[in-house]
Amino acid sequence: MVQITDVKDGQVREARTAAHTHIKGLGLDEKGVAKRIEGGFVGQSDAREACGIIVDLIKSKRMSGRAILLAGPPGTGKTALALAISQELGPKVPFCPIVGSELYSAEVKKTAALMENFRRAIGLRIKETKEVYEGEVIELTPEETENPLGGYGKTISHVIVGLKTAKGTKNLRLDPSIYESIQKERVTIGDVIYIEANTGTVKRVGRSDAYATEYDLEAEEYVPLPKGEVHKKKEIVQDVTLHDLDVANARPQGGQDVLSMMGQLLKPKKTEITDKLRTEVNKVVSKYIDQGVAELIPGVLFVDEVNMLDMEIFTYLNKALESSIAPLVVLASNRGLTTVRGADDDIQAPHGCPPDLIDRLLIVRTLSYTQEEVRAILGKRATLEGLVVTPPALDRLAEHGVNTSLRYSVQLLSPAGILAKTSGRQEITLDDVEECEVLFLDSRRSIQVLEQATGFIEARN
Repeated sequence: MVQITDVKDGQVREARTAAHTHIKGLGLDEKGVAKRIEGGFVGQSDAREACGIIVDLIKSKRMSGRAILLAGPPGTGKTALALAISQELGPKVPFCPIVGSELYSAEVKKTAALMENFRRAIGLRIKETKEVYEGEVIELTPEETENPLGGYGKTISHVIVGLKTAKGTKNLRLDPSIYESIQKERVTIGDVIYIEANTGTVKRVGRSDAYATEYDLEAEEYVPLPKGEVHKKKEIVQDVTLHDLDVANARPQGGQDVLSMMGQLLKPKKTEITDKLRTEVNKVVSKYIDQGVAELIPGVLFVDEVNMLDMEIFTYLNKALESSIAPLVVLASNRGLTTVRGADDDIQAPHGCPPDLIDRLLIVRTLSYTQEEVRAILGKRATLEGLVVTPPALDRLAEHGVNTSLRYSVQLLSPAGILAKTSGRQEITLDDVEECEVLFLDSRRSIQVLEQATGFIEARN
């Protein structure tokens, strides 16, 4: 019988808590109506329901090449909504989040960096029928031979692999390079694997269910014994992005001579992929789609702080949206009327976007949270971080969330938890929150200090 013991506090693996760890989805019911508190969200019912409709449009493949704008004050959940959209779409749909300033810090031109992220957000599901050897491993014997270079060591000349299916068994004599792939996949006797006949690629599917009673407890995925013959034709599904295809075709295939290797070392870390190459890749992709070999999966490109973009990028964005292969573009902005960067005149535009782009957008508005909603959000964050907060302390933090910012209140939780633990208490009290207020300034009090100071910041009694 297996001995089971409790995990001690020192053995618990700490998981990093990020800003949006608590977001699990849009929190809609089966009719698409937002629940008040669900999926990590509190409030923002209209915005969540609008995003739910957008998710349905993406799933029905009627939203590619369009763009939406999430507009609202800071700390109202714009990034959380974009993340929830990606979670609702599932892990197989590409989701590429960037910030507006990233396009300027890239090693290539900003328009090329934008198109690169565009292509990252478009997936291609390739279905290939390949000739494979599939079965449960019943023998795995590497055959050694004397090292041809001399010395005392030996090298593997070939490996004998025995595979078993429901219909029979077959022994294969494989190349030493395939044995390296077998070692990387950590294949042992009793595993179900398949080996591609053309490329020699080895893929471990799981452990044969005949070994399911080998251990009382085991973190292993058991699969049934494959049916049919060992040598068969199998449909392999592979998910890639268009950017992966661009990079694979742009990378030069140099030889193994010294000059080729030196050329690869000296070449820049990042090369710009030309529009001509992308056009050729698109032609091949369209051909595969027409033949039924591949399926296009438009994903989501999320661009935060869209007001950081300039006229050149906006113009290129308009062109990219009109392309026959384009993802859904989700923009986010917390600005109202502001000047468009790079514009010849100083005319202010809504959200920092030129009027021709605004006309293309579906705008989803996020609203500021009420004190009750802020209190509920702080309660969820406290639970996520493993903190216990007393009602008076939670009320005080909720007041800060309304009067200053939600982010400031959330940031006070962890320091208050440390103060409570230092004082030998399990709960965060009002005294802990008030002490954190003295230790950490919010933006408004910091501005007041700067307005009173002349030159250097001086301590005032």
